[in-house]
Amino acid sequence: MQDPAAAGPDAPDDSVRLPLEGLQVTELHAIGPVPFAGMLLTQLGARVTRVSPPQDPGLGVAVPPEFDLLNHGKTTLALDLKNPRDQWAMAQQLAGADVLLEGFRPGVLERLGLHPQVLLRTHPRLVVGRLSGWGDRGPLAMRAGHDINYLALTGVLHAIGKAGQPVPPLNLVADFGGGAMHLLVGVLARLVRRGLDGRGGVVTTSIAAGTVGLTPMFHGLLAAGQWRLQREANLLDGGAPFYRTYACADGGFVAVGALEPKFYRELLDATGLAGRLQAADQYLRETWADAGAILAARFLERGRDDWAEAASGRDCCLSPVLDFTEAAAHPHLRANGWFDQAASGDGASSGIARPLPVLRFDGGS
Repeated sequence: MQDPAAAGPDAPDDSVRLPLEGLQVTELHAIGPVPFAGMLLTQLGARVTRVSPPQDPGLGVAVPPEFDLLNHGKTTLALDLKNPRDQWAMAQQLAGADVLLEGFRPGVLERLGLHPQVLLRTHPRLVVGRLSGWGDRGPLAMRAGHDINYLALTGVLHAIGKAGQPVPPLNLVADFGGGAMHLLVGVLARLVRRGLDGRGGVVTTSIAAGTVGLTPMFHGLLAAGQWRLQREANLLDGGAPFYRTYACADGGFVAVGALEPKFYRELLDATGLAGRLQAADQYLRETWADAGAILAARFLERGRDDWAEAASGRDCCLSPVLDFTEAAAHPHLRANGWFDQAASGDGASSGIARPLPVLRFDGGS
């Protein structure tokens, strides 16, 4: 075990217990946000048992176990919850569980004989976290959907992409940022409440609801007249020339996020455009088209990494747009211990670049 004092004041203390050590979580087979939530609970120290059907139900794309990072570190248990013998085994599993996670459509858990209110009569300390797709009421409650569908109906997808067409932002927004994170907040809040009064309970949300839960800032800006419904027409959607990506001479891209005037002045200095663009005009919308064209032409003069080097040491909020393999080898991400050591800098490694836990807990063991 590493000596925290010898490692320096900012090094993680490996002797500190993770906050959820000793917590037992049962996760019912699902794809996307539920296994993501279970993965985060394992990183917080919980022991997660994933209950799956004996035969793969064919959910999503099959991934070899060594590459199935969402389920890394979980215990697996094969049960057919429609079989009375396996129902008994499930009851035994829940007898020692603190949390049950499920991601079925409304009513499925009840049809499997796992009605939450019945479970709470026999397991009063159990916290049941329920995540559906569209919610448990309304005309779409029983319909299928995926991340792109929830983004579409909640207004989020309309706001993302180029002016001519929306673009799905992977499944990071609705599935993980919306559904999984709101589910986890609810489960952890229930666990805190249980620590106060000794009683478990049910928390229910959905991927669609969680997506709506990410949008208050934009609805506020819209109501205040500070957001336009057109894409690439706003401060944070690529409309502003100081908050967008630019192509470079080598086919790479840089990302510019110089929102504040002091950072924009630094950007103009770093690109040598301080004499052509006026920092004082930064927020004048009528200047954005010309400023964007001038910046685009300048970035095309040099390669991506040349621009990254030119911006190093400056607070101009300019970053190279890296792919996943490059990101896993970046010295800053490595210095913080956010990836394991399996990935090589040239991308030729046969190993896997595994993102590591990104929460650190110091003291209070």
